[in-house]
Amino acid sequence: MFKRNKAWYFLLSVMALAILLVGCGKETEEKSMETPKEESAEQPKEAAVDYSADVKENPIVTITMENDEQIVLELEPTVAPNTVANFISLIEDGYYDGLVFHRVIPGFMIQGGDPSGDGSGGPGYAIDGEFTSNGFENNMKHERGVISTARTQDPNSAGSQFFIMTDDNTSLDGEYAAFGKVTEGMETVDAIVATETDAMDKPLEEQKMKTVEVDTKGFDYPEPTTH
Repeated sequence: MFKRNKAWYFLLSVMALAILLVGCGKETEEKSMETPKEESAEQPKEAAVDYSADVKENPIVTITMENDEQIVLELEPTVAPNTVANFISLIEDGYYDGLVFHRVIPGFMIQGGDPSGDGSGGPGYAIDGEFTSNGFENNMKHERGVISTARTQDPNSAGSQFFIMTDDNTSLDGEYAAFGKVTEGMETVDAIVATETDAMDKPLEEQKMKTVEVDTKGFDYPEPTTH
C-alpha cells in the first residue's frame, strides 16, 4: 500500500512539473513574440518666436485686385505673432500675386491664397494654429472685416490660405487664428462675395489679386516657425 502511494505521489509530481514547464515555455514564447517598444523619436516642436513686444506700429497689407479696387488690412502681431510673420513672409516673396479668391459665401466670408485655385493647395509647409482651442490664447472675434487662417480638421495645418469675414460669425471664435482686420475697402470685399458662383462656391468670374503688398513700418519680421 505504501509503495503504491509513493508511486502515485511520484507520478503526480512528474505531471505537475510537466504542466509547470509547459506553462513557462508558453509564457516565454509569448514574451519573445512581443514587438520591442522603442522610445519615441519625435522631437518637441520648436516654439514660435514671439517678437510682438518689439513692434511699435502694426503692419499694413494692401490687396490690389485686377480691377484696381483695394482691400487694406491692419495685422495684429500681438494677437497671433507666428501667423502674422507667416503672412508677411509669403507676401514679401510675392506668393499671393496673381492668386484668386476661390471660395466666396454671402453672409459669411471670402477665401483665397491657394496657388491651385481650388482650396487644395498651399506653400508646402504648415504652421501651428494660434487659437484658443489649440492651447494658444487668441481673443480676436470673427467679426465683419476680420482676416483669419483657413485650415483642415488638423488644428496645426494652416499654410497660405486665408479668409476675410463679410459678417460676424461667433462659431469660429477660438477655433481659427484671426490675425487682423480690414481698415479700408470693405466695399471691395462685398463686391467679391456678391459674385455669381458655381456649386463649389467658386466665382464664375475670376476674382484675382493683382498684387499683395505689406508695409512693415520698418520692422524686420522673423521667418515663421513651420513644420
